[in-house]
Amino acid sequence: MKLLHPMPTLLDERAGLIAGFTATVAMSILMIAQKAAGLMPQLDPIADIANLAQLPAGTAMALSFGWIGHFALGTIIWGTIYAAMHADLPGLPVVRGLIFGALAWLAMMIVFMPMAGHGLFALSLGLRAVVATLVLHLVYGAVLGVAYARAAHE
Repeated sequence: MKLLHPMPTLLDERAGLIAGFTATVAMSILMIAQKAAGLMPQLDPIADIANLAQLPAGTAMALSFGWIGHFALGTIIWGTIYAAMHADLPGLPVVRGLIFGALAWLAMMIVFMPMAGHGLFALSLGLRAVVATLVLHLVYGAVLGVAYARAAHE
């Protein structure tokens, strides 16, 4: 009798969540350092997330919600999307991650920043903010790609 084996899946949700969380931590450290150094105070995606939820600015609830939203997006949403599409991206894990990070940045610039009131590509925040967010997302992507490969044992 021939035994049937389930088809292997290319989607490793666990690896996506681990990699998404790891990459979000790396990105968050850079965001905290940027804020602590007083660089580009107008760039505050944590406050933007809270503002979109219409929470009062500067409150502990707004700050908590902003960080929870940031980690949920980076870990659950982007981590799972990366797990679903990483096999279709070219190159080594770090290259795959960089490509994905650039795509996530593009989504942020086209969807999130206009919703947050900063306009398309956040141009109201200035060119430095546009470049800084790209760098943050490239770091996120590079860490995501490498962490995913390790967590998925690739």
